[in-house]
Amino acid sequence: MHSDQEAIKKSIRSYMVVGALLLVFTGVTGAANSFHFAVPAAITLALIIASIKGTMVASVFMHLSHEKKWIYGALLLTAFFFIVRLFLPLLTVSGGIGKAAGAPAAHESGAAH
Repeated sequence: MHSDQEAIKKSIRSYMVVGALLLVFTGVTGAANSFHFAVPAAITLALIIASIKGTMVASVFMHLSHEKKWIYGALLLTAFFFIVRLFLPLLTVSGGIGKAAGAPAAHESGAAH
């Protein structure tokens, strides 16, 4: 019975610590907003903060820190494809879709009229 009380106290303590850290990172998010970073830097910073907060929520509140290794494998696979998905817009910009309006496309410059 004594170990159950200690486990409960430890769980409550971890919930309180993560809750306080989430509050701190929410404040960091608000403070970062006041600096008016360039868009790529702002998106990067926002994703870093959101990833940290999401990891804390998933590991403590969703109890993933106590789960089996295959769940971590699925989580890592998801993170990998998320990162791949983040870089997909670079492929469209490099293909000419993101060029300024009025600029001739590569296939139009050599075409005969």
